[in-house]
Amino acid sequence: MPEGHSVHRIARQFARNIVGRRVSASSPQGRFTEGASMLDGRAATEVRAVGKQMFLEFEDDIWLRVHLGMYGAWDFAGEIQIDPTIASANGRMGQTNQRGTDLSPILDSAGENSLNSIGAPRRARVNVRMSEQTRGLGDAVDEWPPPVVGQVRLRLLTEATCADLRGPTACQLQTPDEVAATIAKLGPDPLVDDPGQGEERFVSVVRRKPTSIGLLLMDQSVVSGIGNVYRAELLFRANLDPHTPGRDVPEDVIRALWQDWVRLLGIGVETGQMMTMDDLDPEAYRRAMAHRDDRHWVYHRAGLPCRVCGTSIVLEEMAARKLYWCPTCQV
Repeated sequence: MPEGHSVHRIARQFARNIVGRRVSASSPQGRFTEGASMLDGRAATEVRAVGKQMFLEFEDDIWLRVHLGMYGAWDFAGEIQIDPTIASANGRMGQTNQRGTDLSPILDSAGENSLNSIGAPRRARVNVRMSEQTRGLGDAVDEWPPPVVGQVRLRLLTEATCADLRGPTACQLQTPDEVAATIAKLGPDPLVDDPGQGEERFVSVVRRKPTSIGLLLMDQSVVSGIGNVYRAELLFRANLDPHTPGRDVPEDVIRALWQDWVRLLGIGVETGQMMTMDDLDPEAYRRAMAHRDDRHWVYHRAGLPCRVCGTSIVLEEMAARKLYWCPTCQV
């Protein structure tokens, strides 16, 4: 499932390539035909990401709400301009916690890298009319618009850019009031809410809940954007047993969890990767950016030795989702 960093990166791509332009909208799959007809011919005017949901505003106060869920993804084609605000202040990508490194984009086995990844499950198709920023990232094709591939719920097409939505959990039109009501049900997002106010909301909710902290971190009404990977990594980094009731977690630990989430989300948006390991030397950092198994402490490491203590990492199910943790470090 795409986690919060992915949706924020996707929203930034929409801000660069779709917002401010009139779109042709269609539903090749046929499951969003009425909604697409409402959007067709209108200009996109604003985009917001909150947690795992994206809201795209069109003329006449029409909003498109998209929740990618487990299997959804946006595929982009055409002239894709990389958002420069994703880069770090010195113009390099993926160096949030690395000093003295000068890394070019590193392609991993899933075809994602620190420059062009939008964080979605499938690689963006940058195939035609490639701009200077994206030249060489994909294979050119001769057709424009590009042919529809697979079950496309919604296609948004401008004169230069195509965005295809596949497999979302939610794809619906909303009024401004409905958007506000949807967002009001979500927990704080460090990239949307004031971080200090978000911290207070998070601490207040967790401290009164008997629910385990491992479940609370996945509850989007408690905190927005955290999924399976970030949940496991945040708990390990906090040396926290995932089964601990929220109300039993010390306040300073809850605050540290929030502050770590603020930091990791920023790294994820900047690099396009859920990089959760710190203080890597340049060689280890390159390896981690290229291989998913080298960028996490416990996630997807069931049965392998803990990187800190050597204990075998445990895999269990918590609310039908996989949970990875170290029974020695997380006590």
